[in-house]
Amino acid sequence: MADEALFLLLHNEMVSGVYKSAEQGEVENGRCITKLENMGFRVGQGLIERFTKDTARFKDELDIMKFICKDFWTTVFKKQIDNLRTNHQGIYVLQDNKFRLLIQLSAGKQYLEHASKYLAFTCGLIRGGLSNLGIKSIVTAEVSSMPACKFNVFVLYIHIYFTFSFKPRGN
Repeated sequence: MADEALFLLLHNEMVSGVYKSAEQGEVENGRCITKLENMGFRVGQGLIERFTKDTARFKDELDIMKFICKDFWTTVFKKQIDNLRTNHQGIYVLQDNKFRLLIQLSAGKQYLEHASKYLAFTCGLIRGGLSNLGIKSIVTAEVSSMPACKFNVFVLYIHIYFTFSFKPRGN
């Protein structure tokens, strides 16, 4: 229980510190959100490296997403993701009905506009973890009623095309 309280306090201070140290232009341009997302990315990379050192290789992308929703989420947030949906074409929706980092804010709809500040780190956390497992992605979050939120994961498939040009050798 104490480690959970410390994590929540650290996260709140991190968000507060990034926004307090920012200039007005940075807040308006979304640089604070980017800073928090980048912090989460690095932490996600490190955590996945640590959590997967003794696990078997994953079969496929869906297997990796299940690991994120069960094991990774449980270790970080002390509960599993409530719902995972996919279209089997690289889009996943992870739904948490009682997201721990939003519970203190969930007093009313007036806080809905501030939710993105408190979700940016977690978007980075997911993206960093997936990156270290070989999945490049874009992660966004949406909140319609607090403290429930959805994390949308868009897998980026990189197609590499090679073009060869053969020139006959001249004699």
